[in-house]
Amino acid sequence: MSKLFKSALDNLSFLGICLAIFVGLFALAWVTERYFLKCERYKNRPKYIAYIGMFSAVAAILMLIEIPLFFVPEFYKIDLSEIPVLICTFALGPVGGVICEFIKIILKLVIKGTTTAFVGDFANFVIGCSFVLPASIIYHKIKTKKGAWISLASGILVMTIFGSFFNAVYLLPTFAVLFGMPLDQIVKMGTTINSNITSVSTLVMYAVVPFNLIKGIVVSVITYPLYKRTEKLLHIK
Repeated sequence: MSKLFKSALDNLSFLGICLAIFVGLFALAWVTERYFLKCERYKNRPKYIAYIGMFSAVAAILMLIEIPLFFVPEFYKIDLSEIPVLICTFALGPVGGVICEFIKIILKLVIKGTTTAFVGDFANFVIGCSFVLPASIIYHKIKTKKGAWISLASGILVMTIFGSFFNAVYLLPTFAVLFGMPLDQIVKMGTTINSNITSVSTLVMYAVVPFNLIKGIVVSVITYPLYKRTEKLLHIK
């Protein structure tokens, strides 16, 4: 009974943190968009909602297509779902990006469920926001081709630093608790791939950091030429 009670507390605590972080990210996006950016709030509300729904649906489908990498444990897989989220946030602003990121995760859970005790899905949302929010804020400050590359590079940098720290401090320990897999065993999964991985810190250094860098670069290189074409095709502005 005590184990069941502890498990319930762990899950409730995780749920509370998820909700608190979502509210915090949404509030950050809203305050930034309203008080610090010159991007106009989308006037056609039904169209605004429709575009967020459309980009979220595409992102959810892309999230189902996972690409394994040879240098990371099997639970780290790249998906390209940040591409439509980035296009959405570039077009509609930071708030649209956070909402799109959130709906993407909900749709993916409805379609496929979770294989990581929801930790991987939560990680995808938070770390995805750490990429798209800085990129969106900078892009809406510097709306030029150079500004677009600066925004994407900044998003990659923030995602890599924050994602690495968040994995080490919270995500990996939480995954170990909720998934029922000792942290040492998770580290060993990395050791079998790379002998330099002997601890959580080296797992982050040799797996998480390059993983986030590669994902950010691939997503950015694809997003850059797609955004303007999508903007013109859908008459977003």
